[in-house]
Amino acid sequence: MKKLVVFLVVFVLFLASTGCTPKETKLSNTTDVILMLDWTPNTNHTGIYVAVEKGYFSKRNLNVKIIQPSEVWPESAVSSGKADFGISFQEGLTRYVVNENAPIVAISAILQHDTSGFIWLKESGINSPKDFANKTYGGWGSSWENTIVDYVAEQNGVDPKTIRKVELGVFDQITGLEKHVYDFTWIFYGWEGIDAKLRNLDFTFYSLKDHVEGFDHYTPIFITSRDMVENKKDIVRAFVEAISEGYTYAAKNPEEAASILLKYAPELNKDLVMESQKWLSPLYLDENGCFGYMKPSVWENFTNLMLKLKVINSFPKDLNELFTNEFLPCQK
Repeated sequence: MKKLVVFLVVFVLFLASTGCTPKETKLSNTTDVILMLDWTPNTNHTGIYVAVEKGYFSKRNLNVKIIQPSEVWPESAVSSGKADFGISFQEGLTRYVVNENAPIVAISAILQHDTSGFIWLKESGINSPKDFANKTYGGWGSSWENTIVDYVAEQNGVDPKTIRKVELGVFDQITGLEKHVYDFTWIFYGWEGIDAKLRNLDFTFYSLKDHVEGFDHYTPIFITSRDMVENKKDIVRAFVEAISEGYTYAAKNPEEAASILLKYAPELNKDLVMESQKWLSPLYLDENGCFGYMKPSVWENFTNLMLKLKVINSFPKDLNELFTNEFLPCQK
């Protein structure tokens, strides 16, 4: 009897240590779905390509066509039914839902923490945002972007009107720094920050989540339409299970996962992909080893910040209008 008890205890501990066993919602027929990325393939997307390569989609009878944005962005494509799933950001989704009543919802986080911030070369003369006055910022000119730049400047005693702003277009941000097109810009450290490091640049990275209260949020995220969530639950569940399996595998096998991404996007810089994947993989899973889970507190805090900055015109009546964890296989 004692041996049996010991065996059961060991077995339970083994299960606990190995994380969640992937669930398999197998659709009755092969179903075609379209997934629109937010940008060109990068390490934010690795788990998707792992799911393709390892057959995590196909064993659930899902045939996923991966496309990149062109004339429309994922939020619009998913809202209009031109794509079944998309990759967005907590800020973008919240703004579309609250301000424009878009019928979209977040179904999974990709990273557990925001990795973005401002970067500048030490030779620029900037030591902190207190030195932004009369410096040049390079960005894309979005209202959200300008709002955050101005807010950080004001919080550091700088008049935002003294900051010159230029729009990048399709441009390599780190090359722009090197060529002194601008003095500072907003990057995601897991890609551009690693790029700057590989180029041996002497730079400073100013993490926004560490300096702006309420800023830490889910970016990027998987989204789908309200119609899919309400009327095609099996398809959504199969999709989320597959990406969860893909990203969990990528979290535990970063080098192999990076090689898979390079197979599907051979145009990418191999060294950058490998180093980025090693840095980013731990952020795929939460403290319980689960992929995709979104904390209500994170949504609430960041939505309050957006309201404070007047990016949205009201606070949602129900945060569940914005996101759901319903379809995630792992929710410890």
